[in-house]
Amino acid sequence: MVPLPGSPGTPCFPQCVEWILLNQQDDGSWGINEFRSSANKDILSSTLACVLALKKWNVGHEHMRRGLHFIGRNFSIVMDEQIAAPIGFNVIFPGMLRQAITMGLQFPVRQTDIDVILHLWEMEVKRQDAKKSCGREAYMAYVAEGLGNLLDWNEVMKFQRKNGSLFNSPSTTAAALICNYDDKALGFWLQRDEEIMLDVATCAMAFRLLRMNGYDVSSDELSHIAEASAFHDSLQGYLNDTKSILELYRASKVTVSEDELILDNLGSWSGSLLTQKLFSDGFPRISTYAEVEYALKFPFYATLERLEHKRNIEHFDARDSHMMNTEYLPCHVNQELLSLAVEDFTFSQSIYRDELQYLDSWVKENKLDQLQFARQKLTYCYLSAAATIFPPELSDARMSWAKNAVLTTVVDDFFDIGGSKEELENLIALVEKWDEHHKDDFYSEQVKIVFCALYTTVNQLGSMASAVQNRCVRNHLIETWLQLLRSMMTETKWQVTQYVPTVEEYMTNGVVSFALGPIVLPALYFVGEKISECVVKDQEHSELFRVMSTCGRLLNDIQGFEREGSEGKLNSVSLLVLHSGGSMSVEGAKKAIEKNIVTSRRDLLRLVLKEDTVVPRACKELFWKMCKILHLFYFQTDGFSSPKEMASAVDAVINEPLKLSS
Repeated sequence: MVPLPGSPGTPCFPQCVEWILLNQQDDGSWGINEFRSSANKDILSSTLACVLALKKWNVGHEHMRRGLHFIGRNFSIVMDEQIAAPIGFNVIFPGMLRQAITMGLQFPVRQTDIDVILHLWEMEVKRQDAKKSCGREAYMAYVAEGLGNLLDWNEVMKFQRKNGSLFNSPSTTAAALICNYDDKALGFWLQRDEEIMLDVATCAMAFRLLRMNGYDVSSDELSHIAEASAFHDSLQGYLNDTKSILELYRASKVTVSEDELILDNLGSWSGSLLTQKLFSDGFPRISTYAEVEYALKFPFYATLERLEHKRNIEHFDARDSHMMNTEYLPCHVNQELLSLAVEDFTFSQSIYRDELQYLDSWVKENKLDQLQFARQKLTYCYLSAAATIFPPELSDARMSWAKNAVLTTVVDDFFDIGGSKEELENLIALVEKWDEHHKDDFYSEQVKIVFCALYTTVNQLGSMASAVQNRCVRNHLIETWLQLLRSMMTETKWQVTQYVPTVEEYMTNGVVSFALGPIVLPALYFVGEKISECVVKDQEHSELFRVMSTCGRLLNDIQGFEREGSEGKLNSVSLLVLHSGGSMSVEGAKKAIEKNIVTSRRDLLRLVLKEDTVVPRACKELFWKMCKILHLFYFQTDGFSSPKEMASAVDAVINEPLKLSS
């Protein structure tokens, strides 16, 4: 429809006219109808736009005739409000229909039906004119294709972007070229610059993805939408677009500093809007409702990736796409992506089941199932590995993680309830001797089972890791275990002697006794990166471990306060109350600890995302993955200790097949 400058009878883009002539469908339509089941509003808009272009340049008369008949056969769809429509369809399609009639085109449709459509268009235009807001102005500019010269184009061009487009929409920009020729708009069509779209949802998603992938992106990039009023003045705000609000809410959670007030504001008002939508009538789609409900319940730092993947696959609708004007992702592309995701997840589940079966035999082989004092948490331990270190090729990392998680659970229970003072001291002495231990050194059968399981497993993993790293790392694994046992012994002595440590003493020891060292640190050797001894001894490595363990220790203390108190144990909650001299309540202590958890989580994420550091990114990711696991396990209760709390997650990741929507 765009004429050549200085030659109104010649198309500016003749190749586009040629494309129209060559790409009409057998049924007379233009556009992508993936399922060949019926027409839709997007197809009708595309077809009418192509007919208008052919009429404009007086070519393809047979094409026009077939296109008009297609529209006539499917005209009832235009008025069917139950059929999904591109944004602005009720303005754009009737506007093009009005233009077609003016150009002399005749539709095989009853005149009364055409009159109804045009009357509704006039009412919609009047309704929009009655509104006065920046969001309304943006919307009217966005649907300019259906309004033409009814608009004040000087006002419309206020929305032109640096690349010359209007909203990065080809059709809206073309309307600007037709009604208000502009060199910059022409440049957009000639160059087709690929910039990140400046709509609200894309900005928010780009910020989140870039930051989470290690790019130094400032939250200032979202300053223009930090306040709710700014959103309501935008096109997406005017359309009350739920997905845009959801993307803003997700972006607000990727905070790495307490000074990011923009993200705090964003999270506050977007969360409120989403909550209001959940409890309002007429929520747009069931799938969107579920998506919003899930996002509000589980922040991104309390989710497991494989659970997320499964949920996304099961809720993915290949036919559904967020349509802006008339462009959207072809359904066959959606279907191919879905098929690949299903194949990958199903294949991974088969690997997970085999690995879990092997681990079950490993537990029995090492007689760990015979220890009456020990919680049997193999499936939970393996879940934490499979749901985060999920690629099939990282099997060794999962095995290391899961085996050591099982062993730390056994040792924790041994120090808590299963072992006498003599047995605990004997176990530590055996680990100190390691290869020098003697078969007669065992104080009891319990000690023998625990130590032998430790000894054989750590040696095996140490040998595997040494082969991967091309250097001996076994001593590092042994030392990590020895530090854990000594810290647990310190807590045991505190309890026996009724010593009340300071909060600082407790936390210094607690970040080690929380037992994440033997789980996370050996797994670092199996994620494809070379880790020198200098990296292991670097301050950054120590700080990643400290901050991760601080999160875990404090999360556990809040959820386990009552249980541990009944067992006569002290933790950070009770210590804050005790050392406050009566000035702090239990609830006050919990709030102070929750604030520390937020700070530690932010600090950890900042360390993980920081570029050009000593510890490789793939290794840093494991610290963050463990942090996410801890937030999920201790989300509302002590999920690790509860016999049923995480059972559904285990089944979802490992056992239950995908349930795809029909």
